[in-house]
Amino acid sequence: MTQASPVRTDLARDTDLRQRTGNRFMLTTFRSLFTRRSTTWGVSLADARLADGDRVYAIGDIHGRVDLLESMLEMIFCDDIGDVDRCWIIYLGDYVDRGDHSYAVIDLLLNEAPSRFTVVYLCGNHEEAMLDFLDGGKNSAAWLQFGGMATLMSYGVPVPPGVLTNAKIAECANRFRTVVPEEHLAFLNGLRDSFTLGDYYFAHAGIRPELPLHMQSAKDLRWIRNEFLDCDEIYQKVIVHGHTVTDEPEFRPNRINIDTGAYFSGKLTCLVLERDSRRILTCKRENTSDTGAFRGV
Repeated sequence: MTQASPVRTDLARDTDLRQRTGNRFMLTTFRSLFTRRSTTWGVSLADARLADGDRVYAIGDIHGRVDLLESMLEMIFCDDIGDVDRCWIIYLGDYVDRGDHSYAVIDLLLNEAPSRFTVVYLCGNHEEAMLDFLDGGKNSAAWLQFGGMATLMSYGVPVPPGVLTNAKIAECANRFRTVVPEEHLAFLNGLRDSFTLGDYYFAHAGIRPELPLHMQSAKDLRWIRNEFLDCDEIYQKVIVHGHTVTDEPEFRPNRINIDTGAYFSGKLTCLVLERDSRRILTCKRENTSDTGAFRGV
């Protein structure tokens, strides 16, 4: 039997090794396209900035407090423009529920801002729940319990007394559909999941840390909490969010939280971004309601 040449065997072994190494490299490269980017590629708060000429006013959760929103917009519209070329107002969602004036809040948001402003409206978990209720979704009872009753009443739909049976919920939903203006529905259905400008990424609740920004789901952007809040990794952008109430605006190396619980605290917060600077505008009014039960939803 003729034995293969040792030189030929070594060549075949080297060829096989190069093929296997190349395949592993290609697989690793492919995976890297669909998994979290290296933190060395991210942007920390210390380095984040907007392009020269841009200014952002990001407004936290409103929850039916039309009084605070009116005051905040007055502050924004009177703010010194300086040498700014482009002004953005970015609403982070949760316009409805809990407060008494959800209808009025949406009406006010529909008003046209001065021409120098570009306005972006993001969708919060409460807008998602409101739309689900209008569609007869399975979570209708939950929405009523975590703030939806106040929204119904702001549209003139009374909540039946006693236990909320499926029949009573269906009756409320049917009446609600008849009174919600078409422009309100169009507004709610047109809300965005997220927005990016400069080194900042705006979302209502946050992001799922293990996924790159372009792969975030609407569910996570509107509902996520602990997995995002407990993560210290630096992301591709600094995340500006609301959804989780804090007594004061929260600045972390990877995120900024501006939900200061307007409904029960009487304090609405706006984050102002320009170049590499950050400042806070606050509107505050006394609130005597006992509303602490709503802090975590």
